[in-house]
Amino acid sequence: MSDDLSREPYPADATTPGPSAPELSAALRALAGSGTAPAPVAGAQVRRRAAARRRRRRTALAGGAAVAVAALAFGLTSALRDGSDARPAPPAAPATRSAAAPAATVDLGSRTLALGGRSVPVSSGKESHPTRTGRMTVVAKYREKRLTSESVGLGQEYDVTLPWVVELRGPDGRSNFILAMTYAEDAPGERDATRGSIGLRSADARWVYERLEPGAVVTVRH
Repeated sequence: MSDDLSREPYPADATTPGPSAPELSAALRALAGSGTAPAPVAGAQVRRRAAARRRRRRTALAGGAAVAVAALAFGLTSALRDGSDARPAPPAAPATRSAAAPAATVDLGSRTLALGGRSVPVSSGKESHPTRTGRMTVVAKYREKRLTSESVGLGQEYDVTLPWVVELRGPDGRSNFILAMTYAEDAPGERDATRGSIGLRSADARWVYERLEPGAVVTVRH
């Protein structure tokens, strides 16, 4: 073979020529295009999803605002309730009276007993045995009852049986009586002639007896 045919086409130390600028630009564009992924959904669906996300954000914001307003209202209510300058509470309804109104009233000064719109004369205790005053309750009634001095704490001074007797009891547990003064019908309204009991004329005593029931309240006052 000739020496010309055995020679290499290019010298051994020669630089291999690279791609041209147009070729390089085309290659870069191709590489960039290959890395771009196609849209997973259509444009209309993307818009619908975006609108749904906006609605969810608005709902969440509205819920948060409602919670914040409720918390603020609770805090203001607590402050008004607990603070030193809290607004006064509305007036409470009038309390129901725990004690029953008196059914009858005995006025020792005027010597009268008022019951059911009517007033009848009474005779009360002498100065040596005054009639106790205060609020008393009817505990028993007797068509006829034997009364001794011991029953009213007066020792052995008397022992009588009288009709139309209403027994009263005061807060101290002691008893007193409304009764018919058969032994002194002229005393009621005129003079005090009992040993502490409340004496009435027989007809008036029966009228009171028929109208006062156990549990009724009788107020005795000067």
